Amino acid sequence: MAPRPTTDFSHGVHYTPGNVAKPKALSPEGLRYSGITYIRFQWVDLANNVRYRVIPVSYFEKLLLSPRPGVAMTKASLGIIYLNMAEGFSPIGEYLYIADLDSLRACPYEPGHATIMGYFQEKAPLEGVRIDVDLCPRTMLKRVEEDAASQSVQFLVGIETEFILLKATSPVPVASNVHNWSHSEGLRTGSVESKILREISDALLETKVEVQMYHAEAAPGQYEIVTGPLTPLAAADAAILTRETIANIAAKHGLRATFAPRVYMDSCGSSTHTHVSVHSTSQNGSSSSSTDADGHDLTTAEASFLSNLLEHLPSIALLTLPIPASYKRVQDGVWSGGTYVCWGTENREAPIRLTNAHSKTSRNFELRFIDGTSNPYLALTAVLGMGLEGIKRKSKLETKDCSYEMSKGVWNTKTPAQMSEQERKQLGITKRFPLTWEEAREKFGSDEMVRKVFGEEFVKKYLSVNKVLAESLAQDKDEAKELTRLVEYY
Repeated sequence: MAPRPTTDFSHGVHYTPGNVAKPKALSPEGLRYSGITYIRFQWVDLANNVRYRVIPVSYFEKLLLSPRPGVAMTKASLGIIYLNMAEGFSPIGEYLYIADLDSLRACPYEPGHATIMGYFQEKAPLEGVRIDVDLCPRTMLKRVEEDAASQSVQFLVGIETEFILLKATSPVPVASNVHNWSHSEGLRTGSVESKILREISDALLETKVEVQMYHAEAAPGQYEIVTGPLTPLAAADAAILTRETIANIAAKHGLRATFAPRVYMDSCGSSTHTHVSVHSTSQNGSSSSSTDADGHDLTTAEASFLSNLLEHLPSIALLTLPIPASYKRVQDGVWSGGTYVCWGTENREAPIRLTNAHSKTSRNFELRFIDGTSNPYLALTAVLGMGLEGIKRKSKLETKDCSYEMSKGVWNTKTPAQMSEQERKQLGITKRFPLTWEEAREKFGSDEMVRKVFGEEFVKKYLSVNKVLAESLAQDKDEAKELTRLVEYY
């Protein structure tokens, strides 16, 4: 029997904030029955270092009896790189790192351990100062999530984590193997790489993080784990859990996993492609379609989100591409999203790719300008914060799709870099990404909306930490040694 003709070309899994279940937290009362004997109090600093302290369950249970269960932490804990303390931080004073019980879950790579995230707070209220710490990455992302909810907007975030497995890091990084993109050679049965990827996937699934797929990527020793969408804070937590799972299971098998932006200049780099979908819960029309001249039917919320994000993309690059090496990955013609500020349907040479454009139930924006050296809480605060400001202001989307005229069903096969200046101008493409780390720092520090989203203190102190980080990574004054330091640091 011939298939029925259809006009519905929807595809992909239909995710909504209502049907997505975040990873289930462990019950504090049931830790001992679950075989948990130690708790890792874990945080991510402003340089994207994952740090933790190990506490026996017996002491953790006592902490839970406190009105504010947490551990004391030096105020410099967010701004130390190696042993260098960034300007604006001091050895004087302490924060309290308050446990977020919603994030308590079994550590999939260390039997008997559980991990928990938290929020930095002042130990006691200070005059004129909130108890919440404005430098706390999780606090900032939670605020954006709550602000969005007050505007009847919700976001879902799914993350692709790329990494390279190394047999050695010095004198030069040596990949565990060589293969092509998605080629079977990269995951031969019985190979150490196949065992590692299977164990990573099994471990994440065990903690109820949805794994959608894993596969071999294009660079030597490069692989990717794709996890399903979650609400923003849960997605950032899952990203850290994923990175830690990858790094620890690789180490168990004698390999080093690196999330460095580009290890081999004759091949592609590693990124953290982030998929964002915008959902309106209001009945005031923000969920209605707003068809443009090219026939796109983005909702008004989607269009306004995209408009303001594009406007401020150059200014938030420092948070999504935070180190000088990040700009070796983002180039034109290497499938990294390119250097022109634009968006395009299924266009991997645009920093924002509209994917599943014809399928409203699975449509989302893929953000290709984020790499694994970025703190996921800060990167998502930047992206969602800018997009949310656009929704609040009802920003009109002026930049056209650079790859597809939906009304005509016509593809443009030229990338923005291949277009003439006039062709780009007709599409509203008038800006470029920062081409260097120095340029990214200048744009980040001079954008008033960045200050609105993050606050004056954060901008000042992040620039300070970011400077010390770059100096620390470049301290060897030798290209080969700097690459070794990079892959050992990230």
